[in-house]
Amino acid sequence: MKIINYLSRIIIGLVFIFSGIVKAIDPLGTVYKFQDYFTAFNLTPLKDLSLLFAIILCLAEFISGFSVLFNIKIRFGIWITMLLMIVFTPLTFVLALTNPVSDCGCFGDAIHLTNWQTFFKNLILLAPAIWLFINRQKIKSPIAAARSWSLLSITGVCFIAFLFYNLRYLPVIDFLPYSTGTYIPGKMTIPEGKPLPEYETTFIYEKEGQQKEFSLTDYPANDTTWKFVDSRSVLVSKGYTPPIHDFVFTYEGTDIAPMILAAENYTLLMVARKLNPGNSEALVAGYNTGRFCMQNGIDFYVLSAQHESESVVDISDLKLCGVDEITLKTMVRSDPGFLLLKNGTILHKWSWASLPENEELLLLTNKN
Repeated sequence: MKIINYLSRIIIGLVFIFSGIVKAIDPLGTVYKFQDYFTAFNLTPLKDLSLLFAIILCLAEFISGFSVLFNIKIRFGIWITMLLMIVFTPLTFVLALTNPVSDCGCFGDAIHLTNWQTFFKNLILLAPAIWLFINRQKIKSPIAAARSWSLLSITGVCFIAFLFYNLRYLPVIDFLPYSTGTYIPGKMTIPEGKPLPEYETTFIYEKEGQQKEFSLTDYPANDTTWKFVDSRSVLVSKGYTPPIHDFVFTYEGTDIAPMILAAENYTLLMVARKLNPGNSEALVAGYNTGRFCMQNGIDFYVLSAQHESESVVDISDLKLCGVDEITLKTMVRSDPGFLLLKNGTILHKWSWASLPENEELLLLTNKN
């Protein structure tokens, strides 16, 4: 029984600690995932509470896993893990059946699982969780209760501080496809040997007032008595999806993303999903940095899902590109955030809180 208890503690503890840490590394990604679920289930009023839910979930997973693994107030940890399993096991089953969001987000962007994989993962974890819950009274902690609560409290405070550091600045580990050092065009192509998307095409022809559907193999290509009406293509197999796709920057009706990627000059991209959030001071600071860049030979573009008319200040002197909001969320976990590019390679990434001063930015580009 001691061996089973020990193994169960290791399994539950490591999984929950890992899940909590990867979410805390990318807290904004966890917020986005909550927002996706609230939108899918028509719970949009709860979207404003996404950050609070993200913090509670990260902390609950990490502290409960820490408690179980290191046998510190282990009964408390077992109760939390069991409650989480009771909530998320049936929930992930519903998600697997309905598939409202393709990636569950249980391990952030570090490991992507489908909803069915997540459900089966929870089923596997349910066994050691139930075992520990049944035998919780038999597991004794070697640390006194007062010291245990103090240790858990200190650990929790340090964990929350770590989470807010990643939220204010950028994740200490960037799991996104747009990480520093990435050559963007290289992640936009399908490698040799990877499956391509497969489509089934149907042609509709008309003859003597009657329409008929044909496939690619039997359509009347040389029969002039048939008149072509329409064609339809249905995706049969998704194939390989490159890590970076839908990379489109629309400026004055033209996609300038290829031009930016091919530029030999330094380019600073300011990612601002919304042009009128509460953090308007950070936006204005970013705009001023952009104007400084343009005056000193560094290309500058504002990437946003909103139009210029929605900006809190006048930015008519800046180049504003329309970009899909999902792409913006994937590029940098900050709003606004900044990427320095050259020859299609991401040299640096900053949040609004860590953006270098103008002179430092100029010195940085001169050194490279």
